[in-house]
Amino acid sequence: MSEENNNPNPEPKLAKRRLQKHSKIKSGRTIGERRERLETANERLAARKKVKKRQNLRIIFAVAVFVIIAAVAVGLLIHFLRQQREEQEVDPTPTVTVKTYRPSIEIIDESTSTDGISSRMKEYIGRLENDLRELKIAPSKAVIPVGSIREVDIYIDGYSGYAKTIIDRGSGVTAEDISRMLRYLSSQGVNDFEYIDVRIDGKAYWK
Repeated sequence: MSEENNNPNPEPKLAKRRLQKHSKIKSGRTIGERRERLETANERLAARKKVKKRQNLRIIFAVAVFVIIAAVAVGLLIHFLRQQREEQEVDPTPTVTVKTYRPSIEIIDESTSTDGISSRMKEYIGRLENDLRELKIAPSKAVIPVGSIREVDIYIDGYSGYAKTIIDRGSGVTAEDISRMLRYLSSQGVNDFEYIDVRIDGKAYWK
């Protein structure tokens, strides 16, 4: 029996270098490094998820804004088209009412018959008659003198004379001039006259 077998507490021996090389036992430093690498990888993965989540939220927000803007634009377009259609249904051209004045007083053409009086002359006499009646003056008849195509002599109820007018002047201003002359003659105590002449703007005569 050798001394090693006889020694109850033999001294530990160093393991061979080859055994240590193939051993699966890891040192404390190696485990810590592996844990650190795993934690870093997890943090990177979490960071990537956060970035991807933010990108997805931005995309969703952009799509929502685009949908809202598109909906508003479509609504405005529909409203505009509806207004256009309503305006087209209503006639945009204003109705112009052209009033035709037909004289009710007698018209005497001393040159020709009544049938030969132009429509322009009849229209003027009708307008002048209407304007005089609005001024409380009652015309009785209209006479177109011989050889004249523009002059009209208007006889007035209550007066012996007549008023010389011309169709080139407006019927409204002519009626006002007649009314003004009648008031003037009345203020001068003149009740009888042969005629008053209001054919020229700004001037009036009487005889």
